[in-house]
Amino acid sequence: MIAVEELVTALRREVPSLRIDTTGGRRAQYAYDASNYRVPPLAVAFPVDADEVYGAHQVCHRLGVPVTTRGAGTSMAGNAVGTGLVLDLSRHMHRVLDIDASAQTARVEAGIVLDDLQNAAGAYGLVFGPDPSSHSRCTIGGMIANDACGNHSVRYGRTGEHLLTLDLVLADGTRVVADRDGLHAVDEAGRERVAELTSALRGIVDTNLAAIRLNLGRITRQVSGYQLQHLLPENGFDVVRVLAGTEGTCATVVSATVRLMPKPPTALLIALGYDDVVDAAEDVPLILKFSPAAVEGLDEAIVATMRHRRGASSVTRLPEGRAWLYVDLDGDDPRQVTAEAERLLDELKTAGRMVSGRLITDRAERASLWRVREDGAGLAARLTDGRASWPGWEDAAVAPGQLAAYLRDFRALMAEHRLTGVLYGHFGAGCVHARLDFRPDTDEGRAVMRAFLTDAARLVVRHGGTLSGEHGDGRARSELLSVMYDRPMLDAFAAFKHAWDPEGLLNPGILVDPRPLDADLALGTGRTTALSTVFAFLEDPDGITAAANRCVGVGRCRSHTGGVMCPSYRATGDEQHSTRGRARTLQEMLRGALPGGWRSRETREALDLCLSCKACSSDCPVGVDMATYKSEFLHHHYKWRPRPLSHYSLGWLPLWTALAGRMPRLVNAVMGSRFGPWIARLGGVTPKRSLPAFHGRRAWRRGVAETAQAPAAVLVVDSFTRAFRPELAGAASRVLADAGLPTQARGDVCCGLTWITTGQIGIARRMLARTAATLDATEGPIVVTEPSCAAALAKDLPELVDSDAARRVAVRVQTFTGALAERVAAGWKPRQVPDEVVLQTHCHQYAVFGAGQQRDLLRDLGVEKVTEATGCCGAAGNFGFENEHYDVSVAVADQALRPRLEAAALETPVLADGFSCQMQIEHLVGDDRPGATHLAQLLDDPQSPSLS
Repeated sequence: MIAVEELVTALRREVPSLRIDTTGGRRAQYAYDASNYRVPPLAVAFPVDADEVYGAHQVCHRLGVPVTTRGAGTSMAGNAVGTGLVLDLSRHMHRVLDIDASAQTARVEAGIVLDDLQNAAGAYGLVFGPDPSSHSRCTIGGMIANDACGNHSVRYGRTGEHLLTLDLVLADGTRVVADRDGLHAVDEAGRERVAELTSALRGIVDTNLAAIRLNLGRITRQVSGYQLQHLLPENGFDVVRVLAGTEGTCATVVSATVRLMPKPPTALLIALGYDDVVDAAEDVPLILKFSPAAVEGLDEAIVATMRHRRGASSVTRLPEGRAWLYVDLDGDDPRQVTAEAERLLDELKTAGRMVSGRLITDRAERASLWRVREDGAGLAARLTDGRASWPGWEDAAVAPGQLAAYLRDFRALMAEHRLTGVLYGHFGAGCVHARLDFRPDTDEGRAVMRAFLTDAARLVVRHGGTLSGEHGDGRARSELLSVMYDRPMLDAFAAFKHAWDPEGLLNPGILVDPRPLDADLALGTGRTTALSTVFAFLEDPDGITAAANRCVGVGRCRSHTGGVMCPSYRATGDEQHSTRGRARTLQEMLRGALPGGWRSRETREALDLCLSCKACSSDCPVGVDMATYKSEFLHHHYKWRPRPLSHYSLGWLPLWTALAGRMPRLVNAVMGSRFGPWIARLGGVTPKRSLPAFHGRRAWRRGVAETAQAPAAVLVVDSFTRAFRPELAGAASRVLADAGLPTQARGDVCCGLTWITTGQIGIARRMLARTAATLDATEGPIVVTEPSCAAALAKDLPELVDSDAARRVAVRVQTFTGALAERVAAGWKPRQVPDEVVLQTHCHQYAVFGAGQQRDLLRDLGVEKVTEATGCCGAAGNFGFENEHYDVSVAVADQALRPRLEAAALETPVLADGFSCQMQIEHLVGDDRPGATHLAQLLDDPQSPSLS
């Protein structure tokens, strides 16, 4: 292959505006998608428009460099990785170019995320029909490449059915428009090429009429191979439809005009419970008679994994059973839809297979149950017993009437090969997603994988089905097309590919001249030896290598809505700053593909904008905990080396606050003088923020409630509270005492958080060991007012200190919110609460103690309206105060926090328990409105007779 230097030189000369990256870290991030494969590219480019795509293709065609076009990189079949130039269209080419509400159409660039299109169309009461579970990050271009379907495919079918025109760039750079009338050249230079291509396509159809009619389009989900039936005379030579599902092997789509449709005014979810997925599949033909919009299935393994990962409350109100169907009915009249749902339940009861069923009318409950299904791919990757499961046979489809028989035989085949797995998918369309416990890291495991996939291909063909129903064949199944199709059909596919791409440069190794299905496996070669770590990685006994390998690429961290993960990606839109990008870089470092090991510059750069918010540890379906990985990396990276200045200033903050507490007036006077910004800069702290005033070291004790009762709990007064908001200690102790939980306040312990986040883990571990010993000598719950400190004691303490004391202390830790929730459950109510609050939940509280802990408590307390800023505040401890991170910190705040603050009335309290969140809010609002308050201060009534 051509040298990367020659490619870059040519691209920079002929497409000077095109951004190209050939660094090891960038190549690492794009060597993977969501499949089992690893294929490092020569370079990655980020075009901003069709002209740059056109120029890149011309250069690559002349130099013979393969091109792989990529959207979100969520392919589970390995069709978004390649050896040459990877074009990421999602970074810049993501605009809605036009929406014609009267014609119900939209013209969009290929890199637009589906949810963004849905939001734009929703303003007109319209919707794009196909809705894959990855809708929060998958792109329209990727959906076209795979002919994706989604959860409501029973109603809306495949993406190709909703395409009107495609703007294309061919392998040689020719620009073409495809519509339902054929192909059209954009300029005079392309006319000859378009005429030649059109003639070749007609010739392929004329030569293979019988084979195409007999082999293709037999079932609704037959995506495997090329869908040449759309070129048949009776189908109008529909070039747009035939291009859907070609997996980037024929042309690059730069924009598309798509058909929209009115959003149904009424939708009702019916949840059905069964003893077994086969029983559920048996009922699908009966359900389809009711014209549902969706019939989705899942087995008990996904539900068990969801509860294991996110707590029992993450899956509620499911009917009794060990397998479930979700059935969506929709229509114009709510009463008619409900009547149809009840009639369906009656017929299913009569059929006798359903164990139980429920109508789900609450919108929040519907969303919660759909999330279980939509997170299925990621959740199934790491099962409750710690075993990993893998794609490869995750997309087979049969006719719905054959589904039960196919599933019965498929499970027998799994047993024959001694494999177990998770089954879920679009049962109403006969499409089953499966993740299986292959062992691609061993020779024996790869042999089993190959044998099983070959047998599974024969099985699905025997049932009249297809290898792929919407994910494409990719590297995982293209080799097996010879099981599904005979030689004349495969030759027709090859001729079709050659007509579009004579030199075979577009996404080679897929569909035609396929790579072996067990080649290029990420775990097939280059395994690393275990590295010694400071963190115990209790959920990953093999250490940080296994922890980093949790990431399987589903890409939920690339979404811009829902949850908190990943704030820096949401601010920059750069794959490098997503949780997945960082995990892939770590994986490459740990396998030795990046130079330097722990000293790797590329890995440090990828981790630099990680806010250590820990949101990924709960939002990521497989539980990647990038905050912990970053701390471990920084510990080794800077061992025996100079650190960034902020590691000494902000990282050692508990020490500096203790010293400042001895002479707070002097320190405040100096920091408030003209020398203050200069001193801040010397410490790596941004001068753009106002620093908080220090308080005396005994100030926090003055307001702590005195009580005649014996303490029932310990109140930890953390370093931030002691130094910057000492009045909080008194408020917390008074509220807890009023709630029936008198406390002993302790200000002599430290969680070590600032040392942990800056990777100074040796100091943190020693600090935590002393804290564990001190708190273990106390009794009762350990209530911590600062959420980040509570999270450090509950999560990091047992990971860093291997002692019974540490483990005992960790399980006793509660946030202030958690402690009050128990008192409310026992009947306590505060004297007064506001009618409305704006809530900023600390990310560590969100991740470690539950996303809705504080929101739920406020509602239980009687707050009528809770407006939640669902996202990171951007300050994130030391991150937002570091000079080089200030701009990103503010950009993160702009995503959710600032809009909520600007929309709130001045008299509405802003609630933020985290000190860094309070500092960010104070910075954002300035003098325009009061800053944020802690829950304890919101509920405190210092005049209460019971507390005096």
